[in-house]
Amino acid sequence: MEMKNRYRDVIVKELDEAYIGKTVRAAGWVENIRDHGGVSFVDLRDMYGTLQVVVRDAQLLKGIAKELAKEISVSVEGIIRQRDEETYNPKIPTGTIELEAGSIDILGRVYGQLPFEVMTSRETREEVRLKYRYLDLRNKKVKDAIIFRSQVIAYLREKMTELGFLEIQTPILCASSPEGARDYIVPSRKFKGKFYALPQAPQQYKQLLMVSGFDRYFQIAPCFRDEDARADRSPGEFYQLDFEMGFATQEDVFRVGEEVLSATFEKFAPEGFTVTKAPYPVISYRQAMLEFGTDKPDLRNPLRILDVTAFFQECTFKPFIGKTVRAVRVREQMSKGFHEKLLSFAVSLGMGGLGYLEVGPDLSYKGPIDKFIPEEKKKELLELAGLGAGDTIFFIADREERANYYAGQIRVELGNRLDLCEKNAYRFCYVNDFPMYELDAETKQIGFTHNPFSMPQGGLKALEEENPLDILAYQYDIVCNGVELSSGAVRNHDMQVMVKAFEIAGYDEETLKKKFGALYQAFRFGAPPHAGMAPGVDRIIMLLRNEENIREVIAFPMSGSAQDLMCGAPNDVTEKQLREVHIKVRD
Repeated sequence: MEMKNRYRDVIVKELDEAYIGKTVRAAGWVENIRDHGGVSFVDLRDMYGTLQVVVRDAQLLKGIAKELAKEISVSVEGIIRQRDEETYNPKIPTGTIELEAGSIDILGRVYGQLPFEVMTSRETREEVRLKYRYLDLRNKKVKDAIIFRSQVIAYLREKMTELGFLEIQTPILCASSPEGARDYIVPSRKFKGKFYALPQAPQQYKQLLMVSGFDRYFQIAPCFRDEDARADRSPGEFYQLDFEMGFATQEDVFRVGEEVLSATFEKFAPEGFTVTKAPYPVISYRQAMLEFGTDKPDLRNPLRILDVTAFFQECTFKPFIGKTVRAVRVREQMSKGFHEKLLSFAVSLGMGGLGYLEVGPDLSYKGPIDKFIPEEKKKELLELAGLGAGDTIFFIADREERANYYAGQIRVELGNRLDLCEKNAYRFCYVNDFPMYELDAETKQIGFTHNPFSMPQGGLKALEEENPLDILAYQYDIVCNGVELSSGAVRNHDMQVMVKAFEIAGYDEETLKKKFGALYQAFRFGAPPHAGMAPGVDRIIMLLRNEENIREVIAFPMSGSAQDLMCGAPNDVTEKQLREVHIKVRD
């Protein structure tokens, strides 16, 4: 790597024992200074590593105030020497050598107290770290995450290109459209009262590329959604590996997704981790909600949820009658203290209680609901739940939606408390066959569950003849370790189907033309079938780095409250700026 200039002629990672006796110039930041009575030792850090600098002439440090020495940037020239063997530092690659300073030039001074120690910045409150992110990024672990991100993105580009995909950039300023989240809107100066929107995803443009005849498109696409933050979701903006395929089926997309993600995770996973081999398991949405209580199942957890609703309608336990009843079976018995802690967890979720049965050596039951199960039904339960001696089974009853959720939470908690989950693994699956429509609980109106551009299963015939709430979409997610990495769909490419699909969701044809005029018109001119998906780049990297917070893998993330604490966004603008875009701020 050629780095020669007036400030340096070598970078730290290039230095080794082959340089002993040679004069070099290095540059970086002072990480630490240790005064050993006439001899000072400076830890010099550049982007690539750390090197010990020996300063025997105190005059060389003139002008460097000890209290403001850390993080000062300097250029040092001198001779590379072999360290005394007893002073070797095995923690750094340059641990057997040192630079004996002949000159030190100060390049950038420190004028005040540092807000935190760079080496331990991750222990600082996030708000402070984000305010001084340029210092936080000097921390090796933080910096390495960003370098790692660059490497992963470069590899994703390489893989997509190998598979014949063209990288095409789509517009950032686009039209507002109902895609499930709130838009960031941008006022127009030239067109009074009109607004652009930042893209929630390049949805329409990539579909239009397919209509245009570009068979395979991708981009590392910036997306903007006015959403609240979560541990796995950065507010404001994020990046996704967006790709679309013409003349393609769901299975075609699955094969590309598997090849790219498996290769990426195998290449970048921590040492010792295993990755799901293709083809990934395919789980329907309905099956996922039943067996896992969520549409984001973590397959590292071996526990599954059972449906015992019908069984309990024939028992005498009134709290279960007329309810959806789910069960989780565990192949071990627990202490009284364990049951109490699990009950406390259940109550914290909002559950009224948590029923259970323990199976004894003679296959008899022990537990609070045993007496409500008729003798003649007890063997049936053994067979239904696959129970054996020493097993414990937990029961959750509520309306279906809540029963699924609670059972899913109990499953996760049991897996964690009993240490049942597979370690050092990335377990992928597809979840497909999502409902096309859902009923809004407040308005009682039918709307799209997810992407409005998905193709309904059964096509136009299903839309015309079936109950909308029974219609499934060719829509799918990729899930890894309980994290949704990607959503995608076989797209609607037929104008008539599009008109009917939106009509059911409350959009007449004129509104459709106005909101999605480009797609409406394009589908009149030989649009091919097409499909795609968009794995989240930030989430991929978060998983590969084993980070719990997605902001750790973004160079300049927003805070949890969607603020740029470093640059002060969002901020005020002048009255002149507001007038230019025809906006008046209301109180």
